[in-house]
Amino acid sequence: MTRAAADAGTGTAADRHAAARERLRRQFAQIPAGAPVRLAKGTSNLFRPRVRTTTPGLDVGALHSVLSVDPAARLADVQGMTTYEELVDATLPHGLMPTVVPQLKTITLGGAVTGLGIESTSFRNGLPHESVRELEVLTGAGEVVLATPDGPHADLYRTFPNSYGTLGYALRLVIELEPTRPYVHLRHLRFPDVGRLTDTLGAVLADRAYGGEPVDFVDGTVFDADEAYLTLGGWADTAPSTSDYTGSAIYYRSIQSRPEDFLTVRDYLWRWDTDWFWCSRAFGAQHPVVRRLWPKRWLRSDVYWKLIQLEDRYHVAARLDRRRGRPPQERLVQDVEIPLGRTADFLRWFLREVPIRPFWLCPVRLRTGAAGAGPPWPLYPLQPGEDYVNVGFWSTVPVEPGVEDGSAGSANRRVEDAVAAHGGHKSLYSDSYYEEDRFWALYGGAAYRDVKHRYDPDGRLLDLYAKAVKRR
Repeated sequence: MTRAAADAGTGTAADRHAAARERLRRQFAQIPAGAPVRLAKGTSNLFRPRVRTTTPGLDVGALHSVLSVDPAARLADVQGMTTYEELVDATLPHGLMPTVVPQLKTITLGGAVTGLGIESTSFRNGLPHESVRELEVLTGAGEVVLATPDGPHADLYRTFPNSYGTLGYALRLVIELEPTRPYVHLRHLRFPDVGRLTDTLGAVLADRAYGGEPVDFVDGTVFDADEAYLTLGGWADTAPSTSDYTGSAIYYRSIQSRPEDFLTVRDYLWRWDTDWFWCSRAFGAQHPVVRRLWPKRWLRSDVYWKLIQLEDRYHVAARLDRRRGRPPQERLVQDVEIPLGRTADFLRWFLREVPIRPFWLCPVRLRTGAAGAGPPWPLYPLQPGEDYVNVGFWSTVPVEPGVEDGSAGSANRRVEDAVAAHGGHKSLYSDSYYEEDRFWALYGGAAYRDVKHRYDPDGRLLDLYAKAVKRR
């Protein structure tokens, strides 16, 4: 049993949450006026620079529990720092899971809602924040408010997604759950070009089926211009056998070699985490000899993330590359949403211009609102009723000639321009280089300013542009 599940069964979870909330409010009140406010947390899934400050952070270590799971109502009451690994461990015994489970185990529920999460159920369930029924937030003013879709703090409820902690911090969330079945049946469909892939994807999204079988999960992997795959998953009550990608076998490689596969529901949800998609290869973890020696408990995305943090601090790999005469590298770690009708063109541009392989595809359609009603989430204004495809690419590229290092972000800037040219939007968890006026036009500046003034009138928290773009 996980720590979160054990806490949920004691009968005093609500009281402990109230005590943790009050401690946090007192900590906030003790931070000197004018000093920046931040969370003291040991993990992060952000790839952009973090603000350095000597001010003590808010201790959110007590906000890690699943407070309750209601199987009849299909709801979970969850503290904001609970990881999806803890959340899934608490819900699966009830035959339930969150409507969207981001790919990495240590992503927190609060992080996925104040940022953006996505996975292979997003074509039917949207984004994690769309499953939130109520949201308890410690605001930049040091107050705790309960935000709901129709209550007095509905403005905060709508603008919290994609605010990245610049309006406040999620302390507790009530979220919707959906039923599970024991297994997921996978079909990996190969396409010789991305145009045929996106045409088939459009048909799958319209029909929620392929080849006469229902489709419950959809994502894709592009290995090259002439080798791209859609992976279609469907719930199953039985399986002739199941694959295990938590040890020596590597999930993304199976896509190329196994047209059909079966996974348990738990292994399906975490299929990408063992190798951080394919990024574990950067640490040698996919080499057969290293794989045998690498402790299985360390085949996790949070371990790789710690290695990245060490490299960011000490630059060992960068120094070795210089000694070997290799060109300096610019980090290009991005997730972008492109309208389905423009996706093939964007992918052709990317395949032509960006030397990163493979990369990930994941369709998404907002649950909330009707076509023509305007964006329901103003800080990330995808249009209701329209299908988008998330394109995720996470690597480095050689710095362009004439640029001394990657700090200028030339490759990232070209991606930002291409995303805009194809009518898309870019997530803000990684490096961004927008000019300020352009940024606010893209990310709901007018709505944000009103809510920022209401819930953080003294500017105790960074604003979104300062946090997402400016360097510290």
